[in-house]
Amino acid sequence: VQLQACGGGLVQAGGSLRLSCAASGRTFSSYNVGWFRQAPGKEREFVAALRWSGGTTYYADSVKGRFTISRDSAKITALQMNSVKPEDTAVYYCAARNLRIPDDSHWFQTPSGMDYWGKGTLVTVSS
Repeated sequence: VQLQACGGGLVQAGGSLRLSCAASGRTFSSYNVGWFRQAPGKEREFVAALRWSGGTTYYADSVKGRFTISRDSAKITALQMNSVKPEDTAVYYCAARNLRIPDDSHWFQTPSGMDYWGKGTLVTVSS
């Protein structure tokens, strides 16, 4: 599956931004999905994840209560970012993981758990 993320840009602290990730070639029904981010000079880190079947969501503590991952359609997942902070500034990546039965309960916590990656979209939060 090929992934394409969009929606990044410049936003003021306290504002909102919505990122979208579209799958091409296949729907997300065969995958679980996640969002990761990488700030300058830092490692890529987990932000949010979604089990496509069932809809269970997972969030990093740093974004819990502010960000929401969702299924917009069979081929689009979104990350709604509210109350953004300057420390949210990063390149955001969407990723997908092939369904596995049984699966690792920690599949979403590290970038190595994902099988497919889209190109990132830059989010800059000004103070």
